[in-house]
Amino acid sequence: MRQVERDALAPLLRRPSALYWLVTLGLLAVVVAGFAAWLYQFRNGLGVTGLTSRVTWGVYIVNFIFFVGISYAGTLLSAVLRLVGAEWRRPITRVAELVTVAALGIAALLIFTDLGQPLAAPWRMLLFGQISAPFVWDMLVLSSYFTGAAIFLYLPLIPDIARLRDAFAGRGGWRHRLYAALALNWHGTPSQERRLLRATAVMAISIIPLAVLAHSVVAWIFGVTVRPLWNSTIFAPYFVWGAIFSGTAVIIVVMFLYRRFWRLDAYFTDRHFVNLGWILLTLNLGYMYFTFSEYLTIGYTVTKDYGPVLAAILGGQHAPMFWFAILFGMLLPALLVALPWTRNVGGITLASLFVVVGMWLKRWVIVVPPQEVSGIPVAGIPPYMPNAIEWILTAGAVAGLALVFLVFQRLFPVIAIWEVEHGEAHARPAATATPHPTGALPQEG
Repeated sequence: MRQVERDALAPLLRRPSALYWLVTLGLLAVVVAGFAAWLYQFRNGLGVTGLTSRVTWGVYIVNFIFFVGISYAGTLLSAVLRLVGAEWRRPITRVAELVTVAALGIAALLIFTDLGQPLAAPWRMLLFGQISAPFVWDMLVLSSYFTGAAIFLYLPLIPDIARLRDAFAGRGGWRHRLYAALALNWHGTPSQERRLLRATAVMAISIIPLAVLAHSVVAWIFGVTVRPLWNSTIFAPYFVWGAIFSGTAVIIVVMFLYRRFWRLDAYFTDRHFVNLGWILLTLNLGYMYFTFSEYLTIGYTVTKDYGPVLAAILGGQHAPMFWFAILFGMLLPALLVALPWTRNVGGITLASLFVVVGMWLKRWVIVVPPQEVSGIPVAGIPPYMPNAIEWILTAGAVAGLALVFLVFQRLFPVIAIWEVEHGEAHARPAATATPHPTGALPQEG
């Protein structure tokens, strides 16, 4: 067994620690609490939340946009880095693809928290849905994107699952049966490897337009309305860029946790963090440009419809969230990555944490103020404030995402063993080439 295989399979083959069970049970308790809050809401209606007749899209839609956004970067980064032949990407591709599938699954569940009749909605959409309805676009594109992302995660897993099948062959039990079924009779023959490489390349090409379309459709749900700040032609690229930005930050945080608690320093190296840090900085600068462009064009020619909304965001009740997103979600992370003395694993991870929080708040600023401030003034409606039901459901969604990462780590290797070994096999002939006896390049003629 090679070193990469031993290191990647070790967390699966040894018994989990007491800390692992404690964290897992804690996350499971939060998920159960979130489910109980949803059942209470389901029985009593959306009136038990802080939503009002004025703000009908609240924290649930903020969470939906956020989770769809963080899913975006995983698959896109992995696909683009594969296509450009970036060899350093090999150990981290599985984490990136896992973030996509897990976040998309949570986002799909979050849609149902905002529906008055969540159990009837899928059937009504299939039977009576109109192709002109943005909600129908959303469901069709996101279901296609989730299917493609799951296949993209699964294909490079097949050779590693076959290793687990062989490792558990003498133990029997449900795990061996699971791995034997998922391995699809993989034995690593040259023909199998050729087909797998070809299928992975096809999925890498196909998943990029699917990912762009998925978050563009989420943006168009807002863009096709007539509300101030929503009816904007910049929303689709703005959302797509912000999705890659926040998703890259989540990948860095997840990598740090795997590296810290399972001692994977040899695979999630300082170089990976620095490379992803440069990507994060580039995306950060682009997102700041989009943000500046949006508010400059609105503020410079402010109208009676846009003025109150802009005032509420820049200096009113929503200003703390907006300025936290700007100062701590964009400017501070940019400095942490750009400055040499903080461009390290700790500094880049801290920058990513600020980005995650800042981008959630930025989604709040996008969703809530245009509903709360614009339109005909109505007396007696208090400002929107999420209540305990909404916060418990939000906590349950975050805990569910973390729980997926923990459970996956116990079932499958988070290091792409086959990809790492495949890269080493291709690099070995060049590294072992016979040098010229003099140590210099041979001269012609």
